[in-house]
Amino acid sequence: MEEKHWQKKSEEEIKKIVFGALDKNINYVDKNVLGVPASYLDDKVFSQDASFLKDAPFLSTLIKNPNHIGCHTIGESESFFAGTQEIERELIDICSYDILNGTDDHFDGYVASGGTEANMQAIWIYRNYFNSEKRFENDEICILCSEDNHYSMDKAGNVLNIPVQKVKVDENNRTISKETVEKAIKAQQDRGVKAFIVVANMMTTMFGSVDNPDVYSEVLDRLDTPYFIHLDGAYGGFYFPFSQKEHRLDFRNTNVSSVTLDAHKMAQAPYGTGIFIIRKDLIHYANTKEASYVEGEDYTLIGSRSGANAVAVWMILSKYGPFGWMEKIFVLQKRTGWICDQLDQLNIKYYRHPSSNIITIRSEHVSSEIAKKYGLVPDNHDNPKWFKIVVMDHVTIEKLSLLVEDLK
Repeated sequence: MEEKHWQKKSEEEIKKIVFGALDKNINYVDKNVLGVPASYLDDKVFSQDASFLKDAPFLSTLIKNPNHIGCHTIGESESFFAGTQEIERELIDICSYDILNGTDDHFDGYVASGGTEANMQAIWIYRNYFNSEKRFENDEICILCSEDNHYSMDKAGNVLNIPVQKVKVDENNRTISKETVEKAIKAQQDRGVKAFIVVANMMTTMFGSVDNPDVYSEVLDRLDTPYFIHLDGAYGGFYFPFSQKEHRLDFRNTNVSSVTLDAHKMAQAPYGTGIFIIRKDLIHYANTKEASYVEGEDYTLIGSRSGANAVAVWMILSKYGPFGWMEKIFVLQKRTGWICDQLDQLNIKYYRHPSSNIITIRSEHVSSEIAKKYGLVPDNHDNPKWFKIVVMDHVTIEKLSLLVEDLK
């Protein structure tokens, strides 16, 4: 693979870059800065003199408390935090080009509070586009997604005051079809909908299932209906691109306009770390010009956010490098294959996308005692039909084998 921005770095290189970035940020102690409504973490509670901080770039960034308000890939940003903003820009480039295969296009993006915010950011932008460019009313714009989609689509529909239409999935293979997509589209068109914001899944949270976005685009093109496609890779963004090389779920697909990734899942970053990436010339539809006191204005849903989270993800990816990350996913794929082989031998019914590390078992095979003992998550806590296993770094074959013995 050809890396454009993603390079493996040593511990010393990572420390040098992060501490160098912090030196470029505002120093509240040495500089006489009076107008910024911010400071370092309260030193009566969080010591800035702890000896271990000199070898702890992430904790040092937390203590220094940079605010990454705004979007740093477009125009000016708050110059007080220019050093760590540069790290965030590099992280967005790694995700846009090296992970999501962006080519000559350029991308905007930022580190969000999580996948829910990143999904809402995309839908907000496209709703505003249809409002301003097509003069469509909110009830003429619809979120189109599968039944297996994350609940953030329902949340976005509620907050942004636009309808949500779910596409039926096959119960066994969790896929959408042209027939079910067309049926869903026509149901909304009969209600007066003129444009669609499509959210296609790069591994759903419950099943690890994957949508083919071309199923949506082929039907919408044939019906001559305007649309945008956003990819929800909140779960799969740091996994699926490494477990399956040939697919249509990245920027090689010219119909894809934006992507959500969640670093606090498979990348094991601190919670509150989602990533939103969008093709150029679209994010301005979410610009809040009223944020005039913010240098460069604000194009994000969340506004103020911790620069430490961006630094954490950059550090994780830099520590592994692209080949180290491929190896990490390779190991998880092998573990997932092992548990599937055991379930096959026991004739236990389950669903697993072959490029996923999520296995979802039919509830008739799982007693409530086993579910509780192993922390298996149901699709519905009141009336479960499925229980899932997620093969993470800590989920070793040794631990999985104990579950297999109990399932026997």
